Amino acid sequence: MKDRGEGRMFAVRAGKIVATEADAWVALVYEGEKRLSGAAAAIDRASGGLIGERLAAGDFKGKLREICVLYPRGDLKSRCILVAGMGKKKEFRPETVRAVSAAAAQKARALDLRTLALPIDAGTTPLNPPELAEAVVEGVALGLYRFEAYRTQETEEGASPAQVILAVENGRSRPAVEQAVRRAEIVSGAVRLARDLVSTPPGDMTPDALARVATDLASARRTLSVEVLDADRMREIGMHAVLGVGCASHEPPKFIILTYRGGGTEASPIVLVGKGVTFDSGGLSLKSYENMEGMKDDMAGGAVVLAAMAAAADLSLPLNLVGLVPAVENLPGGGAYKPGDVLKSLSGRTIEVMNTDAEGRLLLADALSYAERYEPQAVIDVATLTGACVVALGPELIGLFGNNETLKARLRAAGDATGEAVWELPLWRDYHELIKSDIADFKNTGGREGGAITAALFLSKFVGPHPWAHLDIAGPVWAKKDRPTIPKGASGVGVRLLVRMLCDWTSASP
Repeated sequence: MKDRGEGRMFAVRAGKIVATEADAWVALVYEGEKRLSGAAAAIDRASGGLIGERLAAGDFKGKLREICVLYPRGDLKSRCILVAGMGKKKEFRPETVRAVSAAAAQKARALDLRTLALPIDAGTTPLNPPELAEAVVEGVALGLYRFEAYRTQETEEGASPAQVILAVENGRSRPAVEQAVRRAEIVSGAVRLARDLVSTPPGDMTPDALARVATDLASARRTLSVEVLDADRMREIGMHAVLGVGCASHEPPKFIILTYRGGGTEASPIVLVGKGVTFDSGGLSLKSYENMEGMKDDMAGGAVVLAAMAAAADLSLPLNLVGLVPAVENLPGGGAYKPGDVLKSLSGRTIEVMNTDAEGRLLLADALSYAERYEPQAVIDVATLTGACVVALGPELIGLFGNNETLKARLRAAGDATGEAVWELPLWRDYHELIKSDIADFKNTGGREGGAITAALFLSKFVGPHPWAHLDIAGPVWAKKDRPTIPKGASGVGVRLLVRMLCDWTSASP
């Protein structure tokens, strides 16, 4: 009888890890741990005390993500042991498991190990077996990610393990562990999708290409449907802010609407809005050449929304959701919108353009107004909106703004659980003056000072009476160096955050 999960990368098997046949076992050891326990102790006994010897000799400290490779003697079901450092026990958090699992999987890849077995036991961490399994799968799947669509030669890193075995010591917890593994596979797959979309060169990831991705996602899922508004339809309904941004490109803008129905027919949806600037040159307010090559990531908010919607459908979440992604290229040209122009938004409010490189908020203004049509429970927008947020919070934190304490608390809790941390910034009332225009209702930038705040205040002008939150992901959208579960490049940040929040959602409005 085949194990459930056989054929996928991750397989769940009941039994102790020392009874599990694999190229490598993983033993988890805390820094400063004087006495091994749980699965690590069992592996140590099976290997004749090899782990204890290395600890006693000081060759292995157990520092976070430290990996020691041991080759045991004797007749064991594994040809090597990866001793993985968990760091200080008092500093443990779920992200520790993700980081350590990623490090072990990356070492297995470097050693060309084809099967890797990790223990899922109740005593190693404060997490219960399903929580531990979910963190392991996310760590491995995200840590092994590589974007190779455009490579013509194999990398020197070697092939990823063909199978990762989760050895569940308590057989009674196996069904719950299998559910957790399947959930983690879906969520990790969504993150990898977002990373792929953001990494794709802008010549290939055009507004039309992004719309085709949405169409393909819906075609593959019975509970997802898609509608794409073209420029003529946007003009007809009055989306002149979106059209203004995209008017200089030969690639026509698209407004993508993904709908998921997992809740009751009368239940109001949660609306997710993602900025989809597939390339941002800055328009006539041209960016410097040093910053422009990375501007393919300016559609990351849209990628996050599409990926989160696909994950929600695959998880069969009992909610109704709508995903809105205005997709454009922001380019200079003879037909480009200009500093000093006034655009009439879908809401009817007028916007004076001070800087054509403050284009994302123009897209979101129309998309947030469009969200009103659904009488939503809540609206959450995700955008690489401001460099000011990067200056304020650095490369790892997501900026959070919002008008509802319960909704913001949901996002903070999801951030803590996933390691995609958010940090709240204020919608400072006195700064409303900074976005007032002399000739229109608003202007699209309030200047450099407090730039993340004034951008969020601008968005708030197009939000209705429902709970709303704005996530500025400009900082963590792209890793400039390898991080534990984020190889250098597109991070996919925001997908796990949103999916976790949606998983935790209840029928009550925030």
